[in-house]
Amino acid sequence: MSRQSMRANDPKKVSGELFTLTYGSLVAQLLQDYENVDDVNRQLERMGYNIGMRLIEDFLARANPGRCYDLRDTADKIQQAFKLYLGVSPSIGSWNPGGDEFSVVLDSNPLAEFVELPDHCLGLRYSNILAGVIRGACEMVQLEVMVWFIADQLKGDNVTEIRVKFIKRIEDAIPAGED
Repeated sequence: MSRQSMRANDPKKVSGELFTLTYGSLVAQLLQDYENVDDVNRQLERMGYNIGMRLIEDFLARANPGRCYDLRDTADKIQQAFKLYLGVSPSIGSWNPGGDEFSVVLDSNPLAEFVELPDHCLGLRYSNILAGVIRGACEMVQLEVMVWFIADQLKGDNVTEIRVKFIKRIEDAIPAGED
């Protein structure tokens, strides 16, 4: 059976490939609009942050994950979300001794399929939208985190590795005069 006819029978694969190609078009358009990879990196992170702020509600409704009591629980939920929304199961590891920092490691990055970075885009963090999604989702559940890439398959690394560091728990603030 040819590869083309197999794709037509698997709607999830078609949807995944369509998402990957659409994302690539978005990044290409941002590169045309901003002409500076640092600005594109910031824009991708900002877009991901906004997506994460909205995606967390869907995740909580669909997965019914229960309450997170520590950062390890949060890391497990991040792993579940990657499986649910991107169809990949990253490994969680490289915890620091204080237990407030870990890595999300993707053996295959679905956003980076069909992608080759040209030489003038070597500073581009192509999948930076993922860092923004993690940061935005965590913020909506009262966790301030820093998220950044430390390895990227598009730049020749064996895996894509995203580092997550807990900064602080965000306290609910009641606006002045509304107590």
